[in-house]
Amino acid sequence: MYKIMIVEDDEFISNELKMLLKNSGYDAYILKNFKNAIDEILKVSPDLLLLDINIPYMNGELLLQNLRKFSNIPVIMVTSINSETDEALSISYGADDYITKPYNPNILLLRIGAVLKRVNCSSGTISYKDLKINSQKGVIKKDNKEIILTKNEMIIFNFLLMHQNKIVTRDELMTELWDNDEFINDNALTVNISRLRSKLKEIGYDDMIDTRKGQGYILS
Repeated sequence: MYKIMIVEDDEFISNELKMLLKNSGYDAYILKNFKNAIDEILKVSPDLLLLDINIPYMNGELLLQNLRKFSNIPVIMVTSINSETDEALSISYGADDYITKPYNPNILLLRIGAVLKRVNCSSGTISYKDLKINSQKGVIKKDNKEIILTKNEMIIFNFLLMHQNKIVTRDELMTELWDNDEFINDNALTVNISRLRSKLKEIGYDDMIDTRKGQGYILS
């Protein structure tokens, strides 16, 4: 689940945004301590920042400029003023996108999704729950722990991730492995699933891959 931090001093708007994000499957946080904004942002380490320009102590553009000294967190600037100057400054300081109030909530969600997809594609990393998954390197990280998967284990995990909340059959998994030039038989699939589960257990996910008897597996 992606973590999104809201940097907005209007309490009503912040709570409204938080509800919108939570209902859309994001983990949402509201910045409370504007005086130490950068420390608070780095502490939460969000996947994306919604940053209003008009905030206390330090305007959003200056905050962004200083934040970029420490982090490349994706940032969408939010402002109530439709100003080309503000937009140009925000982009030059390192903003990934810019949106003007009042905005259509669906448009905001689309922009958030587009920025996250673009950033993750360029880095080769995607997020699921509190995990960071780098398929290219075969690595899954949680906080300061990481597990290294074999090619087959990564293919299986990615396929389950692509079909989360849906039961995946053993035949579908073996077909996916075959399509990736990694043919394995039924017994080998069982071994790979078992090893993948053991590795996920090392980072605190004992029951992430749930077996549905007679049907297949589902990522929970």
